Amino acid sequence: MVASAFAANEAPGTKNKEQVAEIYRPQAGKFPDLEKAHAYRGELIFVDHANRRGSIRVAGEGMFRRNDPHPFAMLPYGIIRYHGAPADLRDIPLGTMMHVLAYLPPDPRISAVPVLPENNKEKDAGHYRGAGVFPAENHVLLIEDEASYCLREGKAWKLKEVELQSSNQGMILATLEAKQSGDGKATEQKLTFDGALRIWRGRECLTIAELIAEGAWPASGKKSLNAQSVLLGLTWKPTPDGIFQRFHISDIWLDDASIQRAAKNQTETHTALIRGRWMPAFVDTVEYGKFGRATVTVTLFGGMDPSLYADFNKDSPVLINGAENTLKHDGGHYGPGHLASRGTILGVVKTPGTAPMGSSGIQVRFETDLIIEGIRPGRVVRIHPKGWPDVVLPREEYLGDGPRQEDRFPSPAIFPKYNL
Repeated sequence: MVASAFAANEAPGTKNKEQVAEIYRPQAGKFPDLEKAHAYRGELIFVDHANRRGSIRVAGEGMFRRNDPHPFAMLPYGIIRYHGAPADLRDIPLGTMMHVLAYLPPDPRISAVPVLPENNKEKDAGHYRGAGVFPAENHVLLIEDEASYCLREGKAWKLKEVELQSSNQGMILATLEAKQSGDGKATEQKLTFDGALRIWRGRECLTIAELIAEGAWPASGKKSLNAQSVLLGLTWKPTPDGIFQRFHISDIWLDDASIQRAAKNQTETHTALIRGRWMPAFVDTVEYGKFGRATVTVTLFGGMDPSLYADFNKDSPVLINGAENTLKHDGGHYGPGHLASRGTILGVVKTPGTAPMGSSGIQVRFETDLIIEGIRPGRVVRIHPKGWPDVVLPREEYLGDGPRQEDRFPSPAIFPKYNL
């Protein structure tokens, strides 16, 4: 009866309004719902690779050049892709246009970047900038360059026309469409290029002059390109005519062989990095035994080359170290293996179904005789299987002993003082 009375006194539609206003944040130890992510794109302006954060100039409806750099932080399982391959923030040149899928801070109290009002993406930033350029969703699940975005979405740029102007500068008229079944109704965009343009074909890197010599491009003026299907690398540069939002072409991949070659090179770069820094994972369960022994199950993070996951095998020895959400190792002034727990892999299984973005869907179960504080359910760890190199990390990539704020995010106090 009491429940009925409360229901009768509710204003019509109250429950629906509450459901609409529900705020979604990723939870520790769980991979987030992809459908709840907010998508935007912009120019990579600043990178703090050691803390997996940076700033991006978000593209909106107004004057792109007026938009202030917008800070972002990678979620611990956040994926970075460049040239259609796994990457680290350190691999991506500043100025590159990036596509982003992001969420509100999981825990605003410990956010590594500014916490904004939940509806900030709906607010007009003023000064001819428009709405959407400062979204509160600044914790990133996926950040990828234009080529990676097109490969993932099955899209391609269709080149309609090229116009050569003076000093190897010019303009390309193009549309972004589905690669296989574009209907030709996509909005045409004008993109600039200059003499620094890299044109990739098979194993060749061509210049504008070489395309002109082949007759593919004109020496001056305009020429139709007959909707040639390509992948583009996009950046942003100031334009002399003051156009609000016109992007710049850094690379053109003319065929599949050229982008596959770029992806292979980038994959090798990232694979070597992970083998030196160890594979990150979430701790799923811990079964405690006696005298510090425990059986632990973890889920390896996703978005990496299959060769890395193939190195985890049953009965193989492993090292396990606690890590922070930035993926920095906890402690260990003599390398990540200094204070790591040691164990043996009891089993490796692939969970059924499609793994959520951020997860590999691969669970590793191991036994250790030294269960440390960092190995707890919901925490992030890094794992080193047999055969990976044992390297000493640079100071900025691990935490010292004790929870010092300066270790997590160094302050200006790290710089020496000079008596001038």
